[in-house]
Amino acid sequence: MGQQADGPDERHRRPDGVSDATVAALGKLSEALECVERARGHLYSMHQLIGHADLMLDDAVEQFRSAGHPHLADRIATELRGRNVIAGRWTFQIVEDFDDGYHALFRELDQQARDELVGGRRHLYEAEMKERRRSRGRPGHEARPGGGG
Repeated sequence: MGQQADGPDERHRRPDGVSDATVAALGKLSEALECVERARGHLYSMHQLIGHADLMLDDAVEQFRSAGHPHLADRIATELRGRNVIAGRWTFQIVEDFDDGYHALFRELDQQARDELVGGRRHLYEAEMKERRRSRGRPGHEARPGGGG
């Protein structure tokens, strides 16, 4: 197996004529999208956790009945179990709306910006930051565009 060069490949090099400001703006947009992707993961976690909690209510209802508390069992079974977490919305509907709306538009605009400005290239800011750090004898690391590094 051949050894890979220790630097950015052509897909991660800035096209001629692209300014530092453009690379920084694309980096900031990419960083924002990464935050949205993390939020999306938390949204899916919420969906799964609420579903699991709702299934556990079946056991709680039965245990309250067995313990002689039918009024609590009935209230949990009729008012809480299977309830929408937001009026008119089950968690899967929230996830679907997020994916089809906000998330889809965010990804579309990120792709449009990269396609129009740098031929679709990704992570130019990060690649250049790593090269700058390497040239100063420091290992590369993940950093925030426009941040203190």
